[in-house]
Amino acid sequence: MRIQLSEHFGYGKLIRFVFPSIAMMVFTSIYGVVDGLFVSNFVGKVSFAAINLMMPLFMILGAVGFMVGAGGTAIVGKTIGQGKREKANEYFSMLIYITAIIGVFTVIAGQVFLPSVARLFGAEGEMLEACVLYGRIVISAMPFFMLQNVFQSFFVTAEKPKLGLYVIVIAGVMNMVLDALLVAVIPLGLAGAAIATSISQFFGGVIPIIYFLRKNDSLLRLTKTRFYGNVLLKTVTNGSSELMSNISASIVTILFNYQLMRFAGDNGVAAYGVVMYVSFILAAIFIGYSIGSAPIVSFNFGAENKAEMKNVFTKSSVMILLSSLIMTALSFILAKPLSAVFVGYDEALLSITVRGFKIFSFSFLFCGMNIFGSAFFTALNNGVVSAVISFLRTFVFQCAGVLILPMLFKSGLDGVWVSIIVAEGLAFILTLALLVKNKKKYGYM
Repeated sequence: MRIQLSEHFGYGKLIRFVFPSIAMMVFTSIYGVVDGLFVSNFVGKVSFAAINLMMPLFMILGAVGFMVGAGGTAIVGKTIGQGKREKANEYFSMLIYITAIIGVFTVIAGQVFLPSVARLFGAEGEMLEACVLYGRIVISAMPFFMLQNVFQSFFVTAEKPKLGLYVIVIAGVMNMVLDALLVAVIPLGLAGAAIATSISQFFGGVIPIIYFLRKNDSLLRLTKTRFYGNVLLKTVTNGSSELMSNISASIVTILFNYQLMRFAGDNGVAAYGVVMYVSFILAAIFIGYSIGSAPIVSFNFGAENKAEMKNVFTKSSVMILLSSLIMTALSFILAKPLSAVFVGYDEALLSITVRGFKIFSFSFLFCGMNIFGSAFFTALNNGVVSAVISFLRTFVFQCAGVLILPMLFKSGLDGVWVSIIVAEGLAFILTLALLVKNKKKYGYM
């Protein structure tokens, strides 16, 4: 039975409603990690490092989809809550078409400027060739990856979160199978990994388009529309925190790679890649929950149902804080076996990775509430507060930490890992302060 946005949500119903979004994000993260897993074990460290160096670029470009999805669902969800279904479909359609157009321009620009970007990231020689090879193939599918990210949010608003999950599972399994076939069996090496990713992203973006173009029983459908400049501007403003988070994370990744190269060379960069891959999967749980619960908040905000907003906020806070404790403990305990999956073939690299992973694991105590807090304000159509949390958390605090803390530790490498904990801790304090400050305005406490 379909769960509707207008219903009252207990813990069980809330978990059932957001679970598909969590699973979507986890699968998205997993099949993004699979390339690195196969390349590291079957192609080598240079190609693995090349993927890690280019990852910030893909994060920035893909973030356009998350921005439109998060910002757009806040508007569309609110419009549905106000009883304006036809107008909501026009807004939804315009945002999808604009995302596709942006994606096409991204492909053209990417093919031209990719070598220069790879050099800017520090690639040269064999690594430069690997970056360009992998990057050009993956960027070719970027329009579909952007659309896939947009639809992850809109499937929830359409009250079809399970369908969104099925799409991601299909794309994810396809990527894993193709990675095994094109990297480990045939093998095509780094190019095979890029092709596998591109094909899976193509299907992840096309299947939702086909569904929403056809007559369906969801709340949304792609229709004829016109350009709504104010809606696009509000979407960008609402979703700016998601874009800012990814851009900031990309810049921070480049900075982290620079610091790690200083203290541990290639092994430092590879170790950071492993930690980031696993953290993407774990953080995806919080991101997925935030995506899944946001339309409920937006709907009730539009319907002026403060009691249900308070109910959802309270239950969400309890579950996220409890999950944070569990995730931290599991990350610390499983640091070695998880690291060994990627770099078990190199004892020195494994040692560096495990130590970094154990230190990094304590950041999960704080990041869940930070992610949810930012998304919560986006759902309330308050993009400014959301962007402040994201910008300070993912850029200011982390940049300051990775530049300063290595100088305060005997082992500069430990200082790099600790900087992430400090950044998330400071962001946690900020998030709580902003939630308390705005509670009377929105009535969620």
